[in-house]
Amino acid sequence: MATRKPISLLKSADNFAETWPDEPDRFTEVHIDQFLLWCVKQNASDITIQTDRPVYNEIHGVLYPATFRNIDAADMAAMLTRIYGPEALARLAAGKDLDVSYEIRPDRYTRIRFRVNITAILSRGRDSAQITMRVLPSEPPTMKDLNIEEEIIEAWAPRQGIVIITGPTGSGKTTLLAAGNRLLLERPQGCGKMITYEAPIEYVYDSINSPRSLVSQSEIPRHLPDFAHGVRNALRRKPEVILVGESRDRETINASIEAAQTGHAVYTTTHTLGVANTIQRMLSTYDMDEREERAIALMETLRLVVTQALVPRVGGGRIGVREWMKFPDDVREKLMDMHFTKWPNEIQRIISQYGRTMERSAEIVFEQGKIDRRHYLLLSTSTGT
Repeated sequence: MATRKPISLLKSADNFAETWPDEPDRFTEVHIDQFLLWCVKQNASDITIQTDRPVYNEIHGVLYPATFRNIDAADMAAMLTRIYGPEALARLAAGKDLDVSYEIRPDRYTRIRFRVNITAILSRGRDSAQITMRVLPSEPPTMKDLNIEEEIIEAWAPRQGIVIITGPTGSGKTTLLAAGNRLLLERPQGCGKMITYEAPIEYVYDSINSPRSLVSQSEIPRHLPDFAHGVRNALRRKPEVILVGESRDRETINASIEAAQTGHAVYTTTHTLGVANTIQRMLSTYDMDEREERAIALMETLRLVVTQALVPRVGGGRIGVREWMKFPDDVREKLMDMHFTKWPNEIQRIISQYGRTMERSAEIVFEQGKIDRRHYLLLSTSTGT
């Protein structure tokens, strides 16, 4: 009977393609954190674990095998239990995909964090799973890191009211919010008590020095059932700043408006494109008989809307392109003096005075040679300008 060669003797000579030197014959829960830490040290930005395939690290946009052998059902069960919990398989079987964060603490001062999606798939005729893990930065970026326009930075910290960040999935809304949070924390006076409700928690603020601030982060639905419940919870905790991960239903929008009306600065996101479209979409969650009243309440509290799109940068990487508009007192009063159905046209008319259109932002980066003509044309027509 032929003896099986040790896995270590079967490795590729390509350093990037080198698989985990401590790979076991069978993954158990005790191996998972060690393996993920090794992947991070290989400079992986994403780790993909799929039944019947090797684990893959994405390094500089290219996939490299991280294990020599394919992951089988027993390996996957151990990984799901470690990363999500014992109920993972039952939730997948019920037709749900799972979004969570995962954290490893190799020592008392270090936190390695991942954003995780777990989705059921079919592999070789059997129900299986794919785990996608995005390695998160150890600390949030600064507004300068993201090249955020100075006008947005100046309008970012209203004493009270709502700031809305919009864009499609994967457009960097969470990263922009995290940079905004860091801006508030690093002010000389800090920001007081900041409470966030996220699904999942992606960025943490342990490394930010802000002695006049206190950050409390809750994960939906791990700590509280939904965002609307979170905002109501926040109102009993006397915060100055409330971050609501997503406002896509009337209960959450109502709660966010109420929080802003009672003197809080509220930051939230929606999956819309364009300033005018964002307001229109939020109001469409209400029945017609209450839409006008809610429109006035929203406009009373609105302070800033930023729409962001991420597009390929010439030469590699991606670049954020933004449309935004500030809502100072005179703009809000003018809009509230007209019927809310006329707001989209009026906003499109005055947005250049109080912000910048996506078309103009795209034109600027195109003229700088940062994006190609195709993406310039796509952005120029993306928000109805």
